[in-house]
Amino acid sequence: METLFKPDFLFVEGKFRSDLALAVSADGRISKLAPVKTARATHLAGRVMLAGQVNAHSHAFQRLLRGRTEFRVSEQEADTFWTWRERMYQVAGALGPEELYIASRQAFLEMALSGITAVGEFHYLHRDPQGNEYADRNELAKTVVRAARDVGLRIALLRVGYARPGYRRPEDPRQRRFIEPDVDKLLGAAEELADAFRADPCISVGIAPHSVRAVPRGWLERLATVRAPILHMHVAEQPAEVDACLDEYGRRPVELLDEVGLLGPRFTAVHGIHLVEREVELLGQSRSTVCACPSTERNLGDGVIPADELMAAGVAISLGSDSQARIDLINEATLLEGHLRLIRQKRAVLDFAAGDPNSLAARLFTCVTANGARSLGLASGELRVGAPADFFTVDLGHRSLVGTTEENLLEAIVFGMERGAVRDVAVGGELIIRDGEHALGIHSEREFAALCRKVFS
Repeated sequence: METLFKPDFLFVEGKFRSDLALAVSADGRISKLAPVKTARATHLAGRVMLAGQVNAHSHAFQRLLRGRTEFRVSEQEADTFWTWRERMYQVAGALGPEELYIASRQAFLEMALSGITAVGEFHYLHRDPQGNEYADRNELAKTVVRAARDVGLRIALLRVGYARPGYRRPEDPRQRRFIEPDVDKLLGAAEELADAFRADPCISVGIAPHSVRAVPRGWLERLATVRAPILHMHVAEQPAEVDACLDEYGRRPVELLDEVGLLGPRFTAVHGIHLVEREVELLGQSRSTVCACPSTERNLGDGVIPADELMAAGVAISLGSDSQARIDLINEATLLEGHLRLIRQKRAVLDFAAGDPNSLAARLFTCVTANGARSLGLASGELRVGAPADFFTVDLGHRSLVGTTEENLLEAIVFGMERGAVRDVAVGGELIIRDGEHALGIHSEREFAALCRKVFS
């Protein structure tokens, strides 16, 4: 049995096709893209269908922080990532399994509503607020996965390893929920998670050493020998991280990762802001991916990722919502370009194909879709036969797209579309968003509002 979907336009292989429908087999994969009679299909009138967006880096619980950190903390010091982190620790310490579920579900719901079909959850809350293991040491990881699957998203749970506060840094009791005694604990927990979810094709598990400041070299060397499907790691997010790495190892972060053998096609460097030319070359030569999170990086004052230099070196850039300051992955893509316009003082910085009106939009949309799927080791990210039927639709009649023609449609979607134009979202051919609504929407919002009152009262 096949389910057929017939939008007005289908975005396939870089072109909008009005003559094709998408057929989904019983296993949730695309079985064919072929002309069919409208009467045989679910007709998505007035809509264009595109591959589902892939959010490669998320801390779902941080949705609680949105709109609650936008002020200066002290007269004596500047507000930075490090002062923001203090507020994050307070929130992280207040969450039990049920609270984590409610916060995560709301973040994942907002992702689905924006056209995201898969998420990489960089999960580092492992222990209870006192630092003790739960009876099931993966209880909180399973809670986050349950939230994503209840919403309907595909999820790659990135099990984080966090060994220490930093080089020559004293123990911090606020980090006791993150800390694990050795790398084998991390690997064992990740293996247990993978075994627990093996039957669900919408769940996968990767490994994430938090950063060079949070795990020592010995951990990195051990992880380089492990045959994990994907490895993600915060890399060069702040200058202080780079300075600490130089103090401890006499090498910059990417140089250290190259030396221990972690770089490669399965590796994603999250942020990758404060890089020098040699590090950019190493990332490109190793075919590593970089995940940018521009709205969070702007919100925290981290800096601007050198996306033009990375792309020129052959590095695939994916995108993430990170701290959930905003959840709009297409907006993240435009910020990738927009931030560079400000510092390079020119336009179309990431457009390497002069004269093609849609080349820049296509490059950025690839970051939102196929590059994200590559970062998470997923087969999604494109509408092609054999791939999971993960897609979203856009209302061609939405006010933000008025006046758009087929010739500039992708450019209009990437650079001008408001999030409300997203109308339907499917994962594995199953519609989780219908006409802009999710079945759990009102219930999730009410429980999240109550949780905010509880946490911040």
